[in-house]
Amino acid sequence: MIRRIVGWLASHGIHDIVMNLHHRPETLTAVVGDGRDLGVRVRYSWEQPRVLGSAGGPRHALPLLDADGFLIVNGDTLTDVDVTALVDAHHASAADVTMTLVPNVEYERYGGVLLDDQDRVTGFVPRGSHSEASWHFVGVQVAQAAVFSTVPPGTPANSVTGVYDRLIRERPGSVRGFRCNAAFHDVGTTADYVRTSQAFTNAGGVDAGRRVRIDASARVTRSILWDDVAIDADAVVEDCIVTDGVEVPAGTVFRHAILIRRDDSIVTVPLDASAGATEHHV
Repeated sequence: MIRRIVGWLASHGIHDIVMNLHHRPETLTAVVGDGRDLGVRVRYSWEQPRVLGSAGGPRHALPLLDADGFLIVNGDTLTDVDVTALVDAHHASAADVTMTLVPNVEYERYGGVLLDDQDRVTGFVPRGSHSEASWHFVGVQVAQAAVFSTVPPGTPANSVTGVYDRLIRERPGSVRGFRCNAAFHDVGTTADYVRTSQAFTNAGGVDAGRRVRIDASARVTRSILWDDVAIDADAVVEDCIVTDGVEVPAGTVFRHAILIRRDDSIVTVPLDASAGATEHHV
């Protein structure tokens, strides 16, 4: 997913990237490295040991960014926003922050952004009825460094419900929206993750990672296979997520489940999270 994001940025002429790291940083550095094979230069801002939030993280990265303004892109969503148009709109309005927004058609799931008729952000509302007819932030924005310079270094702080709310109160019009109809995919829930994977999977419905082995007699459909997965002879895997290092034994059948390796067992968790987990000994 992170390589898709970096490649998308490179396609828009963005070649200098600072990646914020906190949870399991080694997994990101392993697949991105210095970014050379994706046509970019990647450096890392190590947000350790505590998570600094959506404003504290950019504040921590400012010395590496060394720029008056920059893009901020969420690492857990995919979109096809026209970055050039977004940046042009930001410069034209002289805003401090410009957030990419689409109509909030899933207001029961997502909180919303309120705009006036001049595209100025006037507030933020929680998901539910308050968010109906609002706008949905899709995780891509342009911001000026000065927005975050007021956050004390190493201090957790949020943008929404924090820095941006203060900007809106003190300088109306300093936070603006860029309205568009860009695509949006996230991985916030297991169902979201499956839908996003399927949206980018080739015909056949199998999204396979690295070093995956599927026996010719096995049947695998509509499934996501992580790294180092093996599907042995005559096994059946349908509508599953098979996580790192799992070997599905010959002749076994798994449907609508998440498969996780644990010592000498495969733990299966139903895709319907309301059901319990079971163990199958390898």
